[in-house]
Amino acid sequence: MKIIPKWLAHPPHRTVLYLLLGGLLFRGIVAFFLFPGFDEAYYYLYTQHLDWSYFDHPLLVALTTGVGPWSLGAISQFTLRLGALLIHTGSLILLYLTAARLFSSDAARLTLAIATIAPLFALGFGSLTSPDNMLIFAWTATLFWAACEFFPSQSGTSSADSGASLPSVSYRPTYRLAAFGVLIGLACLSKYHGFILALSLVGFCLTSRRYRCALISPWMALAFGLFVITLFPLWYWNLNHDWISFRFHLSMRFDGGNDQGGYSAFGMLVAFLAGVGYLFPTLGFPLWWVSGRALLAQLKAAFGHSQTGDDPGFRQKQALILWVSLPIMVGFTVLGGFQAIYPAWPAPGFWSMTLLLGERAVHWRLRSRRWVQRWLVGSGLIVATLLSIALLHITTGTFQKPSDYALLGGFIPPQQDGSTSLIDVGQLRRRLADSSEVNAALQEVDFIFSNEVFLTSYLDMAIRPLTQLPVVCFSADPRGFALWFDPAQFVGQDALYLTPETLHSTPESAEDFRAYFASLEEIETVSLERGGAVTATFHIYRARTMVKPYVYPYP
Repeated sequence: MKIIPKWLAHPPHRTVLYLLLGGLLFRGIVAFFLFPGFDEAYYYLYTQHLDWSYFDHPLLVALTTGVGPWSLGAISQFTLRLGALLIHTGSLILLYLTAARLFSSDAARLTLAIATIAPLFALGFGSLTSPDNMLIFAWTATLFWAACEFFPSQSGTSSADSGASLPSVSYRPTYRLAAFGVLIGLACLSKYHGFILALSLVGFCLTSRRYRCALISPWMALAFGLFVITLFPLWYWNLNHDWISFRFHLSMRFDGGNDQGGYSAFGMLVAFLAGVGYLFPTLGFPLWWVSGRALLAQLKAAFGHSQTGDDPGFRQKQALILWVSLPIMVGFTVLGGFQAIYPAWPAPGFWSMTLLLGERAVHWRLRSRRWVQRWLVGSGLIVATLLSIALLHITTGTFQKPSDYALLGGFIPPQQDGSTSLIDVGQLRRRLADSSEVNAALQEVDFIFSNEVFLTSYLDMAIRPLTQLPVVCFSADPRGFALWFDPAQFVGQDALYLTPETLHSTPESAEDFRAYFASLEEIETVSLERGGAVTATFHIYRARTMVKPYVYPYP
């Protein structure tokens, strides 16, 4: 007799399961076929150089990236992303539970659908390994815990319950506050955005007469102590490395600003539109609209202009979400006027703001259920189609000219196609393994190096099953390599040097390294293909007897 769990007997619950499993399946396909990104290959190196922290990121990205390679014993794009797939599913569940607790089960399902569809979330930290995997998980866990602490009574399961009033009794801080120290600490061990999350929660409490007492509670003092303890890997490592992580993110990374030397309103507009695009316009524009609408309502209430019938409980929930969202959303968008920003930087703010978009969608659905269904289903189908086409092109070259799999003869020459910068690590590994010259050199040299940090990361992934020799980066921007290796240790040793065609005749090419070795001789050239056309070429040199150490720019 077939037994159906009671929870799954309800159609709304099945919708939740379909969204979670369907999203996981699609993200799993992307994770399996998409070539590793630059950062992903670099984070793989974290798993090979385990430490308390790293030059440009805290500890947890090494652990989440290592889940697949350590458990399955294989190095591939899919194994690197296994942790991301699992963790993001957990983040989606937490987001659903947070929306259900703050608003309603209807709002929770709509929030889950929005977060599942948005490509910035599905790809940025739902399919690819990154520091944002654990950041978003810890961020959402913190928000859920805040909902439990500040709004202890659930608001029910129907849309009519959305925005239920606050309990009539006054707020009294509880033991739950102590857990914030650990949760926010984990967020900070994922990415430095966690510190903004901490300040956002402090801002929420400061601006609320009801919750201000939480800041002077003994439980908050305990939370601060647990926060410091949780952050031990970060501050201990930086204490022993001249605080280089903080110097890199607060100063070195932004040296130079934009090309015009001043603030650019156009740059800010580009950052805003890019964020909308990464979310997908049918989701990005409504999300910003909901954010502005909620902020305006908060300002009206603060100045005594709230409308009759306004629910103070809903306003407090709205304020919590705004505080943990807007500083990230607006802050990094404004920063875009000075410095090019990465898509993931404002993503945590967008992620938590989906709670308000999901809540607002409940009201839209009361007016037109069909319109909301078309909005979400249509957005999902278009996003899935566009991402599938992009994935097909990246892996087979469907728009490449020439390509064995080109549509209508292709349109983009490989030299002008930015997607060819992603390296097929499996193909590179096979090409290196098939070269008798490379295999012979690997038996005789003492280390391998390249002249670009991300290329070196790809090289380490490709060559690791073939040899256990150290793989080093000699570059003006070596990132973690400057801390993982002491160049002086290689003096007197032989090396294998790999450089791409694009850097072969540029500064720090083979000619620049001749001063570091007694001799430097090209022994092989290997090429990568996509759709039967060459997309990348690498020159391989045999370097004999390093005569002086390479000088890194830091620490």
